[in-house]
Amino acid sequence: MKMEFSKMHGCGNDYVYVNCMEKELPNPNAISEYISHRRFGIGSDGLICIMPSTVADFRMRMFNADASEGKMCGNGTRCVAKYVYDNGLTDKTTITLETLGGIKTIDMTVVDGKVTEAVVDMGEPIFRTKEIPMISDHYVFMDQGLVIDDNLTYNGTAVSMGNPHFVIFVDDVDSLKL
Repeated sequence: MKMEFSKMHGCGNDYVYVNCMEKELPNPNAISEYISHRRFGIGSDGLICIMPSTVADFRMRMFNADASEGKMCGNGTRCVAKYVYDNGLTDKTTITLETLGGIKTIDMTVVDGKVTEAVVDMGEPIFRTKEIPMISDHYVFMDQGLVIDDNLTYNGTAVSMGNPHFVIFVDDVDSLKL
């Protein structure tokens, strides 16, 4: 199957973007897994399909490298905004984007006809463990120890911005064993 695509990244999150405004991809989960392989595919964090929406300017479906469908990616939404503007799908500098994590608003800065910056309103953070979702005895998991294995525990905060995150504050990122 031939497929036109763009590969873009926002702050290191790299995805393959496909214009699905006229036609959806068949089995995007499998396509994402296939193309995302870093050695045998294009290499990416996944696939983002840019689609029409009935409730926003555009719709985004995001598929991870393991073929699962994700709710949201903030960096991915910013790249979608650049894609739709730079490719003439809109002339608006503020767009709304439907995601499984809700409708997001993205403001773009345009210089010489190209988007140079995009800022997304991610909404209010969710800290309640049941809504993240996270299995925990705590109502919120803030500055708590998360046991990785017998020798490794990280203190951090669980939060969702449309998808789950675990935030660890450190003085030196390079010293963190990930």
